[in-house]
Amino acid sequence: MSATSVAGNVYDKYGSANPIVRRLVSSFLVELDALVAAAAPATLLDVGCGEGIVTRRMAATSGARATGLDLPSDRLAPLWVADASVEYVAGDAQALPFEDDAFDLVSLVEMLQLVSEPDRAVAEAARVARRAVIVTVPREPLWRVLNVARGAYVRALGDTPGHLHHWSRRAIAELVRTHATVEAVRSATPWTLILARPG
Repeated sequence: MSATSVAGNVYDKYGSANPIVRRLVSSFLVELDALVAAAAPATLLDVGCGEGIVTRRMAATSGARATGLDLPSDRLAPLWVADASVEYVAGDAQALPFEDDAFDLVSLVEMLQLVSEPDRAVAEAARVARRAVIVTVPREPLWRVLNVARGAYVRALGDTPGHLHHWSRRAIAELVRTHATVEAVRSATPWTLILARPG
């Protein structure tokens, strides 16, 4: 992993009090819920799970047994220990410590922009997924425009700290297609969400 890789949220968009951020995140979660429902998993792996906020939501809405994976982190470890609803594992998205076809669904939610080799992370997700892979990323350049509009990371032209990669809707779909069959591409400003089938 890159030394600049991030474990957990840089900005807590899920807990934000800003009404605009809350509305955007709510729209994103509705679209994510729909993709998880379409996958209908009994087991799921959330790669790059951070604090486990989205992992718990996906497990609750689907009834799936959930595993969350992220980099080893002194900040995340106590949060994971306190959450008995999800099994947490420290590991590398680019070399998942699981057998082939280990989970019905593997999700890569808001993390591909943070890893040094996103192509390997998608390949690994497709390897360990039996039925479905979900990928979500910030849509560029809209993501950076909205950051600047809210006064964030202005000197970096809206580029969030830790983001190593930037994708348009088309570019992320092309990346996923190299490892899986894309079944749905959805937008929830400012994100792109993809449901794909491995194999």
